[in-house]
Amino acid sequence: MENIFLLTTVLIILELFEAIVQRAHIFGDIIKRLYVWYHKSIFLFFLAHPTFYFTLFVVIATDILNFSMVMIIAMKVFDIFYKLELIKVIYIHQKVPDELSAILQWHIPSWFFFTGVILYPSLLFLALA
Repeated sequence: MENIFLLTTVLIILELFEAIVQRAHIFGDIIKRLYVWYHKSIFLFFLAHPTFYFTLFVVIATDILNFSMVMIIAMKVFDIFYKLELIKVIYIHQKVPDELSAILQWHIPSWFFFTGVILYPSLLFLALA
């Protein structure tokens, strides 16, 4: 039982790190910030998502792969590759459709970045319990 709390606490800390690294007031600024990491090295971009690797570690270490764990991994994979696709469209191909341009101007409330701090540790706790 103490391992469940330890792993959940580590995930909370890593989620807070991700929230701080990716935090911005406008959606386009999030992608711009991640592009800086991507432009330096694709590995730095992937290092900005440590919760994905930690979740894979938990799956391997605990040998638990239930629905909650699969949901965490699926959402993390979707998140990473969605951001990569946005970087590719905006900064590599530089062909931004009008709809995407409008989405990039969305203002994001500061609490939005901390939804992952609630969602993913809760799913991890359910997966391990």
